Order: sequence, then structure tokens, then C-alpha cells
Amino acid sequence: MKKKVLFAALAAVMVLSSCVSKKDLAACQADNKTLTTSLQTAREDLAAKNARVQSLEEQLKAQKYAMAEQKKLLASLQQSLDKSLTNASQNNVSIEKLVDQINESNLYIRHLVEVKSKSDSLNMVLQNNLTRSLSKEELKEVDVQVLKGVVYISLADNMLYKSGSYEINDRAAETLSKIAKIITDYKDYDVLIEGNTDDVPISKTNIRNNWDLSCLRASSVVQCLQTKYGVDPKRLTAGGRGEYNPLQPNDTELGKQRNRRTQIIITPKLDEFMDLIGKAPQAE
Repeated sequence: MKKKVLFAALAAVMVLSSCVSKKDLAACQADNKTLTTSLQTAREDLAAKNARVQSLEEQLKAQKYAMAEQKKLLASLQQSLDKSLTNASQNNVSIEKLVDQINESNLYIRHLVEVKSKSDSLNMVLQNNLTRSLSKEELKEVDVQVLKGVVYISLADNMLYKSGSYEINDRAAETLSKIAKIITDYKDYDVLIEGNTDDVPISKTNIRNNWDLSCLRASSVVQCLQTKYGVDPKRLTAGGRGEYNPLQPNDTELGKQRNRRTQIIITPKLDEFMDLIGKAPQAE
């Protein structure tokens, strides 16, 4: 009898111990899952912040380049003016004619400055409006910047498309609707949609290589902007650059992630530049 009682007691202890162990194991597994998710989120946040820092560095570099180009333009105009003064002195050109030439050059310079200022102002307003309309989560995967008078909106591929596909996913709808509104509000701009991939080869029945994938993805965005959000198709152009326009080397996962992107490039209409060229003073 005592043996039976002792055996029963030992069995009960083993069962209780087993239950406690299973509970502890389940709790540890839940904690591990939570920590893994937190770690992944932290890594994604860090990658997004690193990408943002690099983007700001690129913008600063572009602004320095633009300032240097303006200095070159001013130096060229000054050289042209000095040459006009020298020619006038050598050829006994009348003061009145020289003054007219100088005034014409000054008008052209003023026109260039006004056009440049207007373009920069519109681009900065466009950039600020779009950035303000995007949520904090969207800004992790959407980069907006102005380089050399052109607005670039870069979108991560995992935000736009189903994995390894060119089909737009449901998650991208809200972001694309905000971008479409900005594009619609600024009717004097043309829009180029440019697909880019990493260098990992892809081969599917309807996708032969990364050229195909980048072009098909750009075309999907164009058609989405046109059919779902009413953007005038005459303003839209779709193009793909495959793996041949990388932002970073493809030897790291972060580099590949940055290279897998679709850019929405918003530029002033070409005829505005042609009008500007037509207004340039003719050299005599």
C-alpha cells in the first residue's frame, strides 16, 4: 500500500514538473518571438535612418554642385561682358550700342535667375507637401529629395510589389494615392517612372531577366496612377534600368535593398526649357 502511495506521489510530482516545464518553455518561446520581432524592427529602423542620412548627404552634395555651377555661369557671363567691353573699345562701338548690349545681357541674367528661383521654389514646395502628407511609417520606405531642379521620389520594392512580381500590392495604395494627388496638383510637370533592381538574376515564365522586371514594375505604377488615380497619361513615361543604376554595391543586403526601388521623377516640361533657350540673347 505504501509503495502504491509513494508511486502515485512520484507520478504526480513528475506530471506537475512536466506541466511547469512546458509552461516555462512556452513562455520562453513567446519571449523569444517578441525579442526577435523587436530586433527585426530595430534593424529596419536603423536601415531606414541610415538610408535617410545618405539621402541628406547626397542632397547636400547636389546643392554644393549647383552652387559651383552657378558660379561658373556668373564667371562665364562676366567673361562675355569683359569681351564685349574690349571689342567695343577696339572697334569704336558707340556707347549707346554697348549699353544696349549690357542691358540685354542683364535682362537675360535676371530672367535666368527668376526662372531658376521659381523652379527651385516650386520643387521645394512640392517636396515639402509630399513629405508632410506621408506618415512616419511611409517615410521609412519613401525617400523624397530635390536634385538639380528635379524631384525624385524613391519607393522600396517591398512596399510596392508582391515578392518577385510586378503586381502592385494592397499596401501601396494609400501611398500612391498621396503621390498621385501631388502629381495632379502640379500640372506643369512631366513624370517619369523608373524601375530599378539589384543584381540577383530572375527567370520566370513571363519575366526573362531584371530588364523585364524593372520595366514591368514601372509600367504597373504608371497604369495604377492612370486608371486608379486619374493622372493624365500624356504626362507619364515608364522605363526600366534593370540592375545597371545601383545606389550602392550589391555585396550587402542593405545595398541590395536600396537598389531594389522604383523612382517617380518629376521634372519641368521640356517646352519650358526650350522657351528659355529661345529667349537667350544672340551673340553678335
